[in-house]
Amino acid sequence: MDSLPDLPPPILPGATLGVLGGGQLGAMFAMAARRMGYRVAVISDTADCPAARHADRLHVGSFADPAFLTEAAAGLAVVTFEFENVPAAAGRALAARLPVRPHPDVLFITQDRGREKAFLVEQGIPCGDHRLVHSAAELGTAVEAIGLPAVLKTAAFGYDGKGQQVLRQPADLTTAWTALGGGPCVLEAWVDFDCELSVVAARGLDGSVVAFPTFRNDHARQILDVSSCPAAVPVETAGEAEHLAATVLSELGVVGVACVEFFLTRDGRLLVNEIAPRAHNSGHLTIEACRASQFEQQVRAICGLPLGSADLLAPAAMANLLGDCWADGEPNWAAALAVPGVRLHLYGKSPPRPGRKMGHLTATAATAAEAVTAVRQARAAL
Repeated sequence: MDSLPDLPPPILPGATLGVLGGGQLGAMFAMAARRMGYRVAVISDTADCPAARHADRLHVGSFADPAFLTEAAAGLAVVTFEFENVPAAAGRALAARLPVRPHPDVLFITQDRGREKAFLVEQGIPCGDHRLVHSAAELGTAVEAIGLPAVLKTAAFGYDGKGQQVLRQPADLTTAWTALGGGPCVLEAWVDFDCELSVVAARGLDGSVVAFPTFRNDHARQILDVSSCPAAVPVETAGEAEHLAATVLSELGVVGVACVEFFLTRDGRLLVNEIAPRAHNSGHLTIEACRASQFEQQVRAICGLPLGSADLLAPAAMANLLGDCWADGEPNWAAALAVPGVRLHLYGKSPPRPGRKMGHLTATAATAAEAVTAVRQARAAL
């Protein structure tokens, strides 16, 4: 990982930045980078991807192909990633040729729930009770230790509720183990939480950390539905969440942007649920609501520039637009944009499948509650 002494000179505008992955996070990163005067090369395994529309160069190939990665690395000043399920080996192959930020070791830890939980326990960062299981027999033993209900999650390749099964009774064990493919899993104790929170933060080459204000997240069908800020939690709780997020980034050695997701329990405790070593869906509202967006912070951090201000300019909310919004044909965009304060972001994905993130709406208002009402009203008008 990057060390603090003898920092390299900053990467200045005009240089070409590489991004592993071509999704909407890569697209918004590219927009921020190009606005700041950088060129962007997208390295993707899919040609028709959202980031391709905003890239100066597009490299399409297999992340497992060393020759492809060598070709893609030519002329790049630094590489970052927008999706944690990019193979860590691809990041390491690139890191042998140029800086990769965050370092692939961060990706390796956070893309596997077992390794991520072990990191949290080792650092003394609060998380829920859990057990790593490799077989149906180990699952039974883990359930005896943790109890039911519980949540069984695949160790790798899980996001937006994918790779998860809720266990409510002993009969669910065999079904869940089979449904998840019988590979390494993490069994997590059921958490009786009051709400879900997240903190997006940036960490620079010099070790400085700037955290955005805490976001409150509401989910539907295990997919993020609405995020809002301020989070409507006690000031002490928000401060603790931001402190824990900064600790996570520092202990991982992140250079770039990462998101730490929390459960706030009914008795007021914060438990880390997941770490995403990249910009995050809940942080999209920072584009309109903060002095520097999460994507500008990502550019600043990986280029060794001073981090920007994460101050909130106005209370804000973000509502995801899933493919379900197209169920009755093209949505009524004019009706949504007639709601005061609402802005539309579409990612350019096709086709609009149910559950697929196609875009989002944001709104700023006098209070977070008013902003939430605005984005919900706008989405309903579609």
